[in-house]
Amino acid sequence: MAGFRLQSSGLRALRPVAFGADPSGERMARIRRSPHFKDGVFQNPGGTARIRPSGSTRDLAKIYLDKESRVRRAPTGAVPLHPTTLADISRPPATGLRLTWMGHSSVLAEIDGHRVLFDPVWGERCSPFPFAGPRRLHPAPLPLAALGPVDVVVISHDHYDHLDLPTIKALAGTDTLFAVPLGVGAHLERWGVSADRLRELDWHETTKVGGLTLTATPARHFCGRGLRNTQHTLWASWVVAGEKHRIYHSGDTGYFEGFKDIGADHGPFDATMIQVGAYSDYWPDIHMTPEEGVRAHLDLQGGDPGGVLLPIHWGTFNLAMHPWAEPGEWMKDAAEEAGQAVAFPRPGEPFEPAGELPGEAWWRAVSGPIAHPWRRPRSTEGVAETSKGDLDLAGER
Repeated sequence: MAGFRLQSSGLRALRPVAFGADPSGERMARIRRSPHFKDGVFQNPGGTARIRPSGSTRDLAKIYLDKESRVRRAPTGAVPLHPTTLADISRPPATGLRLTWMGHSSVLAEIDGHRVLFDPVWGERCSPFPFAGPRRLHPAPLPLAALGPVDVVVISHDHYDHLDLPTIKALAGTDTLFAVPLGVGAHLERWGVSADRLRELDWHETTKVGGLTLTATPARHFCGRGLRNTQHTLWASWVVAGEKHRIYHSGDTGYFEGFKDIGADHGPFDATMIQVGAYSDYWPDIHMTPEEGVRAHLDLQGGDPGGVLLPIHWGTFNLAMHPWAEPGEWMKDAAEEAGQAVAFPRPGEPFEPAGELPGEAWWRAVSGPIAHPWRRPRSTEGVAETSKGDLDLAGER
């Protein structure tokens, strides 16, 4: 049906605004010139990545809909939020670098006198529809307007849990700039962001915002909104370098050898924000486990522990089959084994990587049973035998 295209004027009028817009014109021409665009789609580093769940659809549905499993994938009570106020984030950080995790992959980074907001999602659901789709498991720690001015908003890719229509429309009314992967600018322009406020980058391209240098770096994932996944918008991780500090945001990604190259070219980093939630054996190519997240951080640091790892992409939405708090528990074990400093702030809790790190396992107060400890080679001397319940839960990975 060569003539059937959503871009036609009649069908475009019916397209939900949350679907965004497909790249066209000069933007599409630039996409076709990209060295990472081949055979009509953007390509992943390290070869083809499976972007559809592997295995039996029936088995996947059975696990996902299982009543006991569903209960474990949500907190048992109210998630303890940090009572963030504007005063918390209006004073300049003493060390020049402060991070505030707002939940999921949303992080406010205050770096060398500038303010960067990564993947802001303040909407109630990560979905194109207000009545369906994964709903927040905790409120946003503070209203979006209470953040104060932001120099640049950085988007990793166009999935609904990273590019949120209500949040972008609210930010469109400010004078902030937006740094986005190639093609994603089409969505933002449809939602009211003017082209002169967009910095749209291919992998390895950079842009300057004040005294910061922002670089789009590779990730192993995919894109897509709406009914079709044309793979015409890029996904990326991001390096932000200031006068004295360097930080890294992974976006969504599977583990790949390219972390070593990113570290060699741009690291080491004072802090990394690494995706460690929503993993599954059904999609191992496009999301990382906590163990892989630690490995990625070490690669970015040149192979040795250094800087601070902030786990992201967990705790806010139910997007996979693992227990809700499992990423936190397994990250504590994996980082400890590697000798790597890791921060565990409550949503909304600011911290400075060069200062005292939040380390309390705050999730335990509202977590059901999970597989613990993280499965790793360890001495059995003095260690109690794992309970049958833990074994059953561990088998869900």
